[in-house]
Amino acid sequence: MQPMSTVPRRLLTKFWFSDSYTCSACRSSRFLSTSTPLRSGHSKWATIKHDKAKNDASKNKQRADFSHEISTACKMFGPDPNTNPRLALAISTAKKAGVPKTIIENALARGQGVSASGAALESVVVEAIMPPSVATVIDCQTDNKLRTLADIRLIIKEHDGTVTPTDYLFGKKGRITFLEKEGVGVDEVLEQALDAGALDVVEGEDGKVVVFTETNETKSTAQALSSSLGLEIKETEIIWDPNEETKVGIEDEEAAKRLSKFLDKIRDISGVQGVYMNFAQGSIDDGLWSDLRRRVAA
Repeated sequence: MQPMSTVPRRLLTKFWFSDSYTCSACRSSRFLSTSTPLRSGHSKWATIKHDKAKNDASKNKQRADFSHEISTACKMFGPDPNTNPRLALAISTAKKAGVPKTIIENALARGQGVSASGAALESVVVEAIMPPSVATVIDCQTDNKLRTLADIRLIIKEHDGTVTPTDYLFGKKGRITFLEKEGVGVDEVLEQALDAGALDVVEGEDGKVVVFTETNETKSTAQALSSSLGLEIKETEIIWDPNEETKVGIEDEEAAKRLSKFLDKIRDISGVQGVYMNFAQGSIDDGLWSDLRRRVAA
C-alpha cells in the first residue's frame, strides 16, 4: 500500500469509509460521542412543558375561583369572618387548597373596594375584537389604571386581537344567582321576580335559578326574593350580557384553542373581575364548548 500522503484522492476516501481498506485496529475501535442520538417522535421536554402549562392554567383558574368567592362573600356580608359564615368557609377552603396568603388578603381587600395597600380601586373596562370576530369586554378593578390597561392591551395584541368599542353588542345588566332549594325553580320564582322588577329568570347550567335585573336594582331585587322565597343568594354582580342576534359561532377547534389561551392569559392579570364574549357553540364539540365557557365564567 502506498503511504497516505501519496494515496490518490479517490483511494483515500475509501481508506476512511470502506472496510476493505481499514486496518484491524481501526475496525475494532469505538468512536465516542457525547451527542444525544436523534429519534423520531415527540420531545420529552415538550411533553413536560405542555403538561406544566396545563397544570399551571388549572391552578391559576382554581385560585381565581377562590379569590372571587372570598371577594363576593366580603362584598355581600362584610369583611369579618366571625360574623360572616360564608366568608369564613371561603377562607378556610382556600387555605386548605394551598392558596397563598397574599392572594387571600388581596381578595379580602377587593371585597371592600380597596387594594391590599389600602388604595381605592378604580373600575377599568377594555373592549376588543378577538379572532374569529368575537366581541369581548374585560371588566377590571385596579389601583393602577395605566399598568392594567397596558397589560391587557399587550395580551390582546399578542393574540391577534384589536382594541375597539364593542359594548354596543352587549347589554349591561345585574345578575343574581341563587343557591338551589328543593321545590323552588324558575316557575316558582318567575312571577315574584317580575313583580320585583326583574328583566328575566332562567335556569343556569348547574340547575341554579338566575335572575337578571336593571343594574341599579340588583341588590334590592336579590334581597326581596331571598326574603320572600327563602332562597340563599350565591352571588350578585353586574355583567355584560351579549345580544343574542349578534353572537358569533366558533366553527373549528383551532379557533376555540386560541380563545382559550387568550382567556388564560387575561385571567392571570390581577384585578380582572369578568370577561364577556359574544360567542356561540357553532360547530365545535360539546367538550370544547364546555371548556371555553368555563374559562369565560367568572
